[in-house]
Amino acid sequence: MRARVAIAGTGALVALAGCLGREAVDPGLGGGVDPGLEDLAVTQVAPTAIVPGTKLVVTGASFVDEPWGTATLHLQGQAGDRAVDAAWPATFADFHTLTVAIDGGKLAELGGDADFHGTATVEIVAATDHRTYQAAPLAVDLAFRTTLAPAPRTIAAGRVIFVNDELEVDGDGFLLGGDEGVTVAQLAGCFTPDAGGACQPRPMVELPLVAASRSQASFAFSPKITGIQPGSFTGTVTIVNRQPAAAPLGADAINVTYDLVTPQVFSIDPPAASLGQYVFVHGGGFVGGEPDALTELELVGTFTRAGGAPAHVEMMLIPEFASGRLVRYVVSTDDVLGRALDLRAETATFTGTVTPVVSYGPAEVRGPATPVAFAVAPVKQVVYLEFETSYIEGLRDFGLRAVAGKIRDRILATCRDAYQGVNIEFRTEPPADFALFETVELVGTDPNNQGLFGYDNSPGKDTGNLRLYDRLGGVNATTQEDGFPGFGGVFVRSLLGFSQHPGRLATPVPGADPVFDQVFDSFRADRGGEPITSTDLAASLPAVTDGTGCPAKDRAQQIQCAIYVLGNLVGGTLAHEIGHSLGLANPYQQDFHDPGDAPRRLMDAGDARPFLERANLLGQGPEVFCDDEYVYLRKILPSPDPAAPIPRPGCS
Repeated sequence: MRARVAIAGTGALVALAGCLGREAVDPGLGGGVDPGLEDLAVTQVAPTAIVPGTKLVVTGASFVDEPWGTATLHLQGQAGDRAVDAAWPATFADFHTLTVAIDGGKLAELGGDADFHGTATVEIVAATDHRTYQAAPLAVDLAFRTTLAPAPRTIAAGRVIFVNDELEVDGDGFLLGGDEGVTVAQLAGCFTPDAGGACQPRPMVELPLVAASRSQASFAFSPKITGIQPGSFTGTVTIVNRQPAAAPLGADAINVTYDLVTPQVFSIDPPAASLGQYVFVHGGGFVGGEPDALTELELVGTFTRAGGAPAHVEMMLIPEFASGRLVRYVVSTDDVLGRALDLRAETATFTGTVTPVVSYGPAEVRGPATPVAFAVAPVKQVVYLEFETSYIEGLRDFGLRAVAGKIRDRILATCRDAYQGVNIEFRTEPPADFALFETVELVGTDPNNQGLFGYDNSPGKDTGNLRLYDRLGGVNATTQEDGFPGFGGVFVRSLLGFSQHPGRLATPVPGADPVFDQVFDSFRADRGGEPITSTDLAASLPAVTDGTGCPAKDRAQQIQCAIYVLGNLVGGTLAHEIGHSLGLANPYQQDFHDPGDAPRRLMDAGDARPFLERANLLGQGPEVFCDDEYVYLRKILPSPDPAAPIPRPGCS
C-alpha cells in the first residue's frame, strides 16, 4: 500500500509533513476583497409560511462554510405593529444555499403569530480578513405561525390509476416534514373488484403526504387501501397536519373515485447497459419497499451472445422498487443473467417480451407482456470526482479561488486525455444511473498529516478491476491496520510543496521548482501577489491547452497558465491514483509503481515524476500510461473508441 503514495520527493514520509490546520484560512489577503465572498447575494428565502421546526432555506451566491466564514440571516422590517431587527445564525449547505433552523424562540422575537414585511440579507464574517461582508437586501414577505392548518383545494380523482400512483393535492398549509411535523392523507371507502361482487368496505388508511411546497403535495395510492386486484374505489380523502406538541388539524373530507388497472410495463432504458448499471423499467402498478410486496419481471425471448447463436431464454428478474411507476434492475453477477453471461468479458442482446408479476401478501397479479429489446454492453468504469468544500477553499492558498470552475474543467480534460481509448467516464455529480461506481474525494489538506499529494486507500490491489466501486477518500480502517495512511483522495494544498518558498502552507519537497513559483507567485497573497477576482475574469481569454507561452508575464495570460498548470497537477494526481485502484502499476505483480525512472510515465513513483513533467511545461510531459499498462486498461475496460494515437514509453 505504501508504494501507492503520490509524492514528488524522496526520503521518509515524515519529511513531507506540514499540515497547518486552521491557519489555512488566513493566507494574508490584506486589504483585498475575499474572492469567495465578492459576489455575495441573496435571491430567495423560502418557505414564506414559517412554523416552529421549519428549516428556512436561503438561496443566493458566494456562501462559504466554516471555518472560512460565519453566516447570519438578518431580517429588518415590521411584524404587525412591531419593529423587527433579527439576526439568526445560518448554516452552510452549499455555495448557493444556507439554512436557518426556526424554533419557538425565534417566533417569540417577532411577537408570535405575525406577518413580516421587510428585507432579508446575509452577513458573513470572513475568517480571511475578519471583515463583515453583506449581500444586498432582498424584499420579503414572510408569515410566521405557531400552527398551520391544511387547506386542500383539489385532489386528483375520477380517473384510471395504477396501484401506488402518485396523486397530486393542490392547496395550502402543507407541512414540509422534519422538525415541522407531517401532513397525512386519510382514505376510507369501499372497493368493488372487477371480478364482481358488492362494494367491500375498507378501513381508514393513513398515508404520508409528500409536500414539494406549502401548496403542492402528493400521496401514493398504496395497496394497503384496496390490495392489487383491478377494480373501483369510492371514498373520501381527509388531509391532516400533525405538528409536534400540537393537536392535529384536519381539513374537510373530499370525495374521490378511482378505477384501478393491472400492472404494465411501458418502456425500458437505456437500450444497452453494462455491469453495475441500472436498467430503468417504466410502467405502472409496481409494488415493493414493504413486507410481502414484490415486483418481478419475466423475460421470454431470444438471447444472443456476440459472435454466438441465438438461444431461447425464460428468466425472472427481481428489480429494485423505486415508485409505482418505476422499478430499476442493476446488471449484476449475482442473479440468473449474471450467471448466464460473463458480464466482464461478453456482450449480448435480448429480444422478446417483459411481463410484470406483482404480489402483495397472498395475492398475485400478472400484467400484459410488452415487447422489448436491450443489450448487455461492455463493462464501464464510472468515476465520480467529489470536489469537497475544503478543496474549493484550498485554492485560496494559490490565489485561485475565483477560478475553481475553470480549474475543474482542466482537471477533467487531463483525466480524459490520460484515459483516452479506455471505457472510463469522469463525472462531477453523483451518478444516478450506476449502482457501482468509483468515488474520489478532492480535499484541501492531507488528513494523514504527511504532505501527500494523493493516496489510494482502497483495500488491496484490485487486479482486473473486479470491484468497480472503490472509494478513494475518507478513512479506511483496513488500510490503517497495515501501518500505512488510512485517509485517501487528492490533497490540493500539498502541491504547494513544489514551491521553493511554501511558507506555512506546506513543506517543500526535493522536487521543488522555480517555475512553479513563476506560475503562482503573482496570485499568492502570502508572497505579496494579488489573488484572482471577478474583475480579472471580465476579459475573456481562450484557455491554455498545451502550455505554450507559460510561464507568462501578462496577468491575463498568467491566469490562464495558472489554471492550466494546477489543473494538470491535480488531474495527473487523480489519474495516477485511479490507476492504482484499477490494478496498476504492474497489474499481475505486487508492485504499485513502474520500475526505475522513465520520462512521461504516469505510474512512476512520486520522486520520478518531476514538476515540469506533471505540469506539461517547457517540453516535458504529458504523462501517459506506459505501453503494457495501456493494453491492460483496454482489456479490462474495452472501449468502442480507437486507441489513443500517441507514443508510449515502455513499462520496464
